[in-house]
Amino acid sequence: MATLSAYSSPWPEPTPDPNPNPNPNSNTSCGVSSEDQTDQPQSLESFSSMPQDEPDSFSPSIPKSNPNYQMPLPSPAESTSSSPPPTLLHISFNQDHGCFAAGTDHGFRIYNCDPFREIFRRDFERGGGIGVVEMLFRCNILALVGGGPDPQYPLNKVMIWDDHQSRCIGELSFRSEVRSVKLRRDRIIVVLEQKIFVYNFADLKLLHQIETIANPKGLCAVSQGVGSLVLVCPGLQKGQVRVEHYASKRTKFIMAHDSRIACFALTQDGQLLATSSTKGTLVRIFNALDGTLLQEVRRGADRAEIYSLAFSSNAQWLAVSSDKGTVHVFNLKVNSGSARSEPRITSDPTLPTSSLSFIKGVLPKYFSSEWSVAQFRLVEGSPYIVAFGHQKNTVVILGMDGSFYRCQFDPVNGGEMTQLEYNNFLKPEAAF
Repeated sequence: MATLSAYSSPWPEPTPDPNPNPNPNSNTSCGVSSEDQTDQPQSLESFSSMPQDEPDSFSPSIPKSNPNYQMPLPSPAESTSSSPPPTLLHISFNQDHGCFAAGTDHGFRIYNCDPFREIFRRDFERGGGIGVVEMLFRCNILALVGGGPDPQYPLNKVMIWDDHQSRCIGELSFRSEVRSVKLRRDRIIVVLEQKIFVYNFADLKLLHQIETIANPKGLCAVSQGVGSLVLVCPGLQKGQVRVEHYASKRTKFIMAHDSRIACFALTQDGQLLATSSTKGTLVRIFNALDGTLLQEVRRGADRAEIYSLAFSSNAQWLAVSSDKGTVHVFNLKVNSGSARSEPRITSDPTLPTSSLSFIKGVLPKYFSSEWSVAQFRLVEGSPYIVAFGHQKNTVVILGMDGSFYRCQFDPVNGGEMTQLEYNNFLKPEAAF
């Protein structure tokens, strides 16, 4: 099913380069791999000398995050302040939500969230469309997939990009289009329409294959805490999610909704799972270990397309964005706790519920629903994704129109959030 190629060995160390390549466009060719006609990937001779990882262990050769590392800004010659803004094809946060990546019809850009600034951009001379950009915390290794009307790379390949060398150092090739990619320090997860591949990062060895129901959005979530991988993906039935616990080698299927799964999110430690369906009215929070339904919150009464779900770092809050143009923040009464304890339900009398909840046994379930504590109104019509900021009680909102919002909510009184900052990161002047 997949073929593999590598262009350097071993993986380069992700340390700041005092003399970055002044012309990132001078070496953007990643070569061509020899397509394997079998369903198993070829072994890589260039990685054969590297120590084989045990599952879920960290290898010293794997790129590691350096919170003080900032990737180099482009030289003035690369800035195209007089050019029209590019077309945005993809936006995504990195694993700790401190940065975000944007794929455009000409290349990709990386931004810092707080303070907001462009860290660097790579614009390709020919083609250049990037449909997926996945960061690995703040290091120089990224995963790229072509996209748009003139893609830089084939849509069926994942290119491993080293920005210190301004070139690809490896690729994963498939027989169908890649829908999304997720990275951990020890794993690469590639999502196709109906299959997911899990690779060891150090040597690109295929560790696991998972079959799913049709998954055109490439839905997948992985834990990022220190320890074993927890992976969530659609199951084989409508409304079902599959949770893979690699440490215990357990698979849990959860029938989360009656309708098709539209979105889900996982806490960093992999203990709590939030899901929504294509109906988009309810969000459910589950214990990811045993599948127990812990809480249900209501976004609204009318149908909506949920764009993103995000837990706060302490799992006290859940943020939701949808096509209705409002970002909601919910107060969760479940706490993820420590890595060795199971999620627990806590009582909070301040959670907003309907005033008619006292007769919930008579009236429909709608009247006993838990509603959001805080809201932020946006312009309808553009997809937005949301994450919690590093400052207390803040959220960061990114729009496919290039909008960047940083807002603050009142955890006690709730209500409308306060806008702290706005930028359009696609405008030429966004390059600092």
